[in-house]
Amino acid sequence: MRKFVLAAAIVAAVMASGSAMAQSPIVIKFSHVVANDTPKGKGALKFKELAEKYTNGKVKVEVYPNSTLYKDKEEIEALQLGSVQMLAPSTAKFAPLGVKEFEALDLPWLFKDDATYDAAMKGAVGKYLFKKLEAKGITGLAYWDNGFHMVSANRPLIHPADFQGLKVRISGSKIADRYFRDLGAIPQIMAFSEVYQALQTGVVDSCENTPSNYLTQKFYEVQKDITVSYHAHLQYAVIVNTKFWNGLPPDIRKELDKAMAEATDYTNSIAATENKDDLEAIKKSGKTTLHYLTDAQKVEWQKAMRPTYKWAKGRVGQEVLDLIAKELHVQM
Repeated sequence: MRKFVLAAAIVAAVMASGSAMAQSPIVIKFSHVVANDTPKGKGALKFKELAEKYTNGKVKVEVYPNSTLYKDKEEIEALQLGSVQMLAPSTAKFAPLGVKEFEALDLPWLFKDDATYDAAMKGAVGKYLFKKLEAKGITGLAYWDNGFHMVSANRPLIHPADFQGLKVRISGSKIADRYFRDLGAIPQIMAFSEVYQALQTGVVDSCENTPSNYLTQKFYEVQKDITVSYHAHLQYAVIVNTKFWNGLPPDIRKELDKAMAEATDYTNSIAATENKDDLEAIKKSGKTTLHYLTDAQKVEWQKAMRPTYKWAKGRVGQEVLDLIAKELHVQM
């Protein structure tokens, strides 16, 4: 009888253990390189909130901001290996994978406003680019907006000649590399987490980024002059490991799709407001001087950067340029 009771107890314990394991939440590690208090950072936290809510706790989203898990040079490989499940890198980061078409989005003066960008990414352009990631074991879920780039240095950057010999940090886009070279600058590829110290110590003289990143990363503290040029756009692609994503139960994936759609609407809706407010905060700090280009000065920049479009054909291919030209009604 004792043996029977002991055996029953063991079976019950094993079943309880198995039940507990079965009820363990699915963990999604969401890594990114910016601060929580940015459009992307807030978007990631919103997705966490909604994903956990809609799945009734069956999914747990762990958000790792500010390169605490991986630097931007490492994170896509980590995603492919399954060490992290979700990322939101800038679209310039896909070229090293062999998907250079994404760099077409970095062309200067391409999007006239946020609405133009939004329509392109929700339409044929965005779908075309995500299709290119499938062979790499990556599934694209959404595009997140972070507005337009400013550029800074410890001297005013008003005319193309002002860039001569300037060491400018770029994220890795060959398109950005090209248009800064067209201005006479010397582009330097550098991880986002290293930019502040590099600016502070003079390893680089300059960088480009959006107001929200200038504020939260405190770049404005180590750059005396910022030109509110809005010469190029910064966007992120929210991506997931395909094997992991396809392996999720369909009902769970459905709720996560819903959470991502709502988080995307939220992120994109706050991007313009956040950048406007953050630009005002930078201005109020008194630590840097903001410069605004006149229409004539913008034309100077556009003319100086125009060779980038011709050069881009050999980099990103005619197919994506033709699609963008058609969808955005722009001349390549």
